[in-house]
Amino acid sequence: MGPSARVFRKGRRPRTIRGRITALVAVLAVLLLVPTAALTVRLTRQTVVDNLWRENREAAARVAEADRLGMLTDPVDSGVPGIDLVQVFSRDHRLVAASAAAKGLPPLSSAWPADQAGKDVRTCGLPRVGCVRVSALRTGSSPGARIVYAGRPAPREISTSAQDLYITIRNIVIIILAVVASWMITGWMLRPLRVIKSDLTTMNLSEPGARVPDRAGDDEVARLTRTINATLDRLEEAKQGMEAVMDKQRQFAADASHELRTPIAGIRAQLEEAELHPESTDLESLLQHTLRDVDRLEAIITDLLLLARIGVSSPETRQTIDLAATAEQLVTRRIAGLPIRLRLTPGIAVDVIPTQIERVVTNLLDNAERHAHKDVLVEVRGDGRCAELIVDDDGDGVAESDRERIFERFTRLDSARSRDTGGTGLGLAIARDVAIAHGGTIEACASPLGGARFVLRLPLAVCAHNGRPASRTR
Repeated sequence: MGPSARVFRKGRRPRTIRGRITALVAVLAVLLLVPTAALTVRLTRQTVVDNLWRENREAAARVAEADRLGMLTDPVDSGVPGIDLVQVFSRDHRLVAASAAAKGLPPLSSAWPADQAGKDVRTCGLPRVGCVRVSALRTGSSPGARIVYAGRPAPREISTSAQDLYITIRNIVIIILAVVASWMITGWMLRPLRVIKSDLTTMNLSEPGARVPDRAGDDEVARLTRTINATLDRLEEAKQGMEAVMDKQRQFAADASHELRTPIAGIRAQLEEAELHPESTDLESLLQHTLRDVDRLEAIITDLLLLARIGVSSPETRQTIDLAATAEQLVTRRIAGLPIRLRLTPGIAVDVIPTQIERVVTNLLDNAERHAHKDVLVEVRGDGRCAELIVDDDGDGVAESDRERIFERFTRLDSARSRDTGGTGLGLAIARDVAIAHGGTIEACASPLGGARFVLRLPLAVCAHNGRPASRTR
């Protein structure tokens, strides 16, 4: 089956780009060539008719010239091939001379021109002749000038069958060539796309670095291959990111299960011991230990719920707060623990969710007090485009190799940071997630006090007022 047959199946629309382009070219060729052919035929016929009238007028003019020169013969010779019907009439409508073919015929026309411009008429019904095309012309401008009729038999329609057949065949050939050429050219142009499709079909996306071969140049296909490869790069990055997230989720689930299982196991052991030996059970001690483990469970669950909510709050819940004022209020509320020195620059405004930032500051203060020996310093300042909250302690510090790992969930580095100190293992993880959700960062480094320093950076909501730092000690 040829391309045109495949493209123009009756009642079916081409499904491929190649077929659609070929069909479009065919339709455009038909729309352009058919009206052009019709116009050509019409112009051809009009040209033939104009030539006939021109020859008639030329023959009439020659006979009129011969009459004026007194050289008119009988029978009359028109002097133009094909013009065999010629009649010359006097002013009183008397036949003066005629050609051999016009002998015995009535007047070829009743037209009687009033000037030398002449007339072209077509009449029908003459005996032995039928329809004729006749040009009537006066031999002169005087009142007694004669009238010359010159013409030839004419069919009702001018025949241009040979010309029409040639035009029709030519247009059919052009349409066929256009269809075949468009089919072949579009196939050649779309061949790289078929190669890309084949590569994508056989590509094993599980293999790292699986890509479509690059195409030289800057045409549409080359840009398409680059776009596909860029998309595959992003998919691979997303896949790696998802795998990393899934690994973290699995690790988090395992850690959370372990952290929740420990206090539950402690509660169960104490209750089973009390059940087995009720007479030797100290009820008050049992209740204290059980409530302490329940408090730990509640703290872990609360922190897990907070981690799940971080980053999903709507923008409307954010407020602009003074970070220095918030830090001062949180330090003032603490009723126990080591003295905390403040070094605050007022007017450091940040656009945040207040409850989450307060939780970050509280976690950093709890962490500092838990590991400091006797000194904790809280500083708030502006650093160009960011607000900085810095918490220093004079404790044992954090090894450089562990400064990134301590922000992972349920991470504890040594016995000094065990669960017995009261933490849930989620405080620094919460601080990091809150900072990221607010477009900020948090990092750990060495403190000038000799222990650990935690630096929280948040984008400034407005230009901070660079006032003088206020130093206070609680």
